[in-house]
Amino acid sequence: MPLPKLPTKLGALLGDDDASVVLAEPPVQAPEPAAPPQAKSKPARGKPASVPRKAEPAPEAAPQEAPAAESASAPAPAPAAAPAAKPARNRRASGAAPKRTRLSPQLRKLFVLDTNVLLHDSNSLFKFEEHDIFLPMMVLEELDHQKKGLSEVARNARQVSRSLEGLVGEHGLDKPIHLDGIGNTEALGSVIFQTAALDTTLPIQLPVGKADNAILSVVHALKQALPKREVVLVSKDINMRLKAKALGLQAEDYRHDHVLDDSDLLYDGVMPLPANFWTKHGKNMESWQQGGTTFYRISGPLCSQFMVNQFVFTEGDDPLYAQVRETAGNTAVLATLRDYSHGKNNVWGITARNREQNFALNLLMNPDFDFVSLLGHAGTGKTLLALASALTQTLETKRYNEIIITRATVPVGDDIGFLPGTEEEKMQPWMGALEDNLEVLHLGTGKSSASLGGGQGEPQRNSTMELIRSKIKVKSLSFMRGRTFMNKFLIIDEAQNLTPKQMKTLVTRAGPGTKIVCLGNIAQIDTPYLTEGSSGLTYVVDRFKGWPHAGHVTLQRGERSRLADYASDAL
Repeated sequence: MPLPKLPTKLGALLGDDDASVVLAEPPVQAPEPAAPPQAKSKPARGKPASVPRKAEPAPEAAPQEAPAAESASAPAPAPAAAPAAKPARNRRASGAAPKRTRLSPQLRKLFVLDTNVLLHDSNSLFKFEEHDIFLPMMVLEELDHQKKGLSEVARNARQVSRSLEGLVGEHGLDKPIHLDGIGNTEALGSVIFQTAALDTTLPIQLPVGKADNAILSVVHALKQALPKREVVLVSKDINMRLKAKALGLQAEDYRHDHVLDDSDLLYDGVMPLPANFWTKHGKNMESWQQGGTTFYRISGPLCSQFMVNQFVFTEGDDPLYAQVRETAGNTAVLATLRDYSHGKNNVWGITARNREQNFALNLLMNPDFDFVSLLGHAGTGKTLLALASALTQTLETKRYNEIIITRATVPVGDDIGFLPGTEEEKMQPWMGALEDNLEVLHLGTGKSSASLGGGQGEPQRNSTMELIRSKIKVKSLSFMRGRTFMNKFLIIDEAQNLTPKQMKTLVTRAGPGTKIVCLGNIAQIDTPYLTEGSSGLTYVVDRFKGWPHAGHVTLQRGERSRLADYASDAL
């Protein structure tokens, strides 16, 4: 049985014969006789359904009718003639810089957004480039329910509502509204609101009254009413996407916040060099010493693949452990590293137990690196190395005046409810890793009160622990907005549970003399809707790579215990 058609008003609004959707603001009516060749190349990108449009007769009439192609009452050839008017908008009479042109309606996808996409990213409306967005009435209803409160979800709901109000303005909802109307020039599509009921019958009967099923009904109705347009549901809900595909509907995840599609492609900060490295790169080598560091200027084909501050190494008879300081084409400058695996270079009594830990300590102890990120699975020593370097540079060298530690409070199991006390007391249950590492640093390394000017014995040990604790502040993410940290060593633990927006809020708190260290394991994400590709930790690793004042290392080997190492691999 054929499905009912859309109401006349909404059908005209979404029909791909409506050339008014193509117009930019304000339309320029200058005819362009040279436009038809471009119109012929455009349909090659379309679907097979749009191929018959090429067979329309009277190709010679297109140049004369190009100005009239903007009319909504144009006959059937109108969609094919619409691209002919695009060069007129691209070359404006005023001589201004050319603007990106809009695609014709039949070439644009129609994305139906689920509510969770808008709640996840308040700017998602403007991330679909030249394609159109359809907002079901149920999505607006769910936004209204989520706008109350001080959570990130509530803030996003309010921001989306404000953006929609700015877009609508004085316009009516009887025609599509351009998304670049409030300054988002990268969005060349339009937003379309559901203004009428859509009568449709799903192939599978679903419970009535549930928001997800109502949105699926809208997608199904649009697909039936617009067979020549690609209608896609965008949702962060996996079950919603599965139900859509079971109904024969196209569904996708919101991928704009995905830094990488595959976490294996994430930059790890380390590159092993081939055995013949010196043979190909050591012919015209220059070397010099400066400040106790040896520098090598080398040339060769591998130099073009180096990233600034990346660690390179080669082992064997002539080992090299170095860091890339400069790159220019096929030339690079390498700097040797300090050996923190030797006892004389210990950091608060801690020495590097493997190659990657040595790389990490070179980043943590160097004041030139304002931002350091460490990835690795459980037991690789991320928190211990960061805390040891923070204590050394705060209590011994006095480079920083305070250590600040924060983390996302996302429980692994059931939530234990509200916690009593002050901000630091509420955060203490989340800081068990801090207490464990302080115990190791204080009791297991010999770095006790003697190195801080005190005597021996239990009272001195306790007083030293109190001194250490006085320099460490535990802060909640909830109170970070608006703060500025000056001369602080800021450690962000469990950073994989932060969204890119939360990570930006934290990193931009840094004032003069502050060092930020992000720690985490992207294989242990507990935040809903975050994946390895969209985590805030993945985001900063990718964005900061190559910056001269940032470094990253992925720790590979676990050093906690043989039991922990085996469990990490076997379980």
